[in-house]
Amino acid sequence: MPHEMIITEQRGRVGVVKLNRPEKLNALHPTMMAETRQQIEAWNADPSVGAMVLTGEGRAFCAGADIGGWQRQIEERERGGDGQRERQQRQEREESWTELWRRCKPVVCAINGPAIGAGLTITLGADVRIASPQARLSMRFVRVGVLPELASTHLLAHIVGLGHALELMLSGRIIYGEEAARIGLVNRVVEADRLLDDAVATAAEIAFNPAESLLAIKKLFWENLLEGDIVEVERREMREFVASQGRPYFKEAVTAFREKREPDFHKAQA
Repeated sequence: MPHEMIITEQRGRVGVVKLNRPEKLNALHPTMMAETRQQIEAWNADPSVGAMVLTGEGRAFCAGADIGGWQRQIEERERGGDGQRERQQRQEREESWTELWRRCKPVVCAINGPAIGAGLTITLGADVRIASPQARLSMRFVRVGVLPELASTHLLAHIVGLGHALELMLSGRIIYGEEAARIGLVNRVVEADRLLDDAVATAAEIAFNPAESLLAIKKLFWENLLEGDIVEVERREMREFVASQGRPYFKEAVTAFREKREPDFHKAQA
C-alpha cells in the first residue's frame, strides 16, 4: 500500500517505518501518525515480522508537535470555537502511543536527529532506544507552555531516575546523544551512518525469539511496573512460565540444545 507520510520496508523478520516529512523535521501530523499505526497493526498480524524499527527520514527523528496546528487551535478558540473539547474527547477515546507500544511486537527506536517534546515521548514506551551522536532530545513542553504527556511523567523517572527526569521536564533543555546514553535515556549511541543497521540488527536479535514469549515478557513487564506486591509479581511470572512450557517452541529449544544447534522457533510455531 502506498503511503503519503511514511516509508516502509521489511528486512528479514524486521519491519522498518521511517517518518517521512523531512521538510518539517518529521513533525507530528495526523496522516503520518495514522499511517504509522496502520502499518504497525499490519505487522502485528504478520507472522513473518517479529520486531519493528521506528526512525525518521532526513536529519530529524521527530521535531514534535506541528506548531502551525497549534496556531490554528488558538485562532479557533479566540473565535469562540469548541474544537479543543472535541479534540480532547477524540484523543481520550483513541488508544495512546504508550498503550499501543505495550501490546505490540517489540519496537526499537533509531533516533537519528532531533526528538523534541512529543517526538521524544512517543519513544518512551518503546522497548529499545538507540541514538546517533547528532540526536538532540528534549522534554520541551514547559518551554512552549504545555505539559508532558503519554505517561511520560511516570515513565521518564523509571528510565532515567527521578533527578534526571525532573531536570529534563522542569528545564526543557536539549541534550545530545552522548548525554542521553549516560543518563540511560537511550540504550547506546551509534554513528549516524550505522544507526539504522544497528537498530535493525538489534530488532532482528529480538525477533529471533518466540513471538509468544516476547509478548508475554512485555505483558508481565508492564503489569508489574506499578505492582507493589512482589508475591503477585511472582505468581504472574509463574503462570506465564508454566504456559510457555506447553508451547511448541519449548520442545524445539530443548531438542536444539541436545542436538547442539540453534533453535528454529518460527518453524516450530508454523
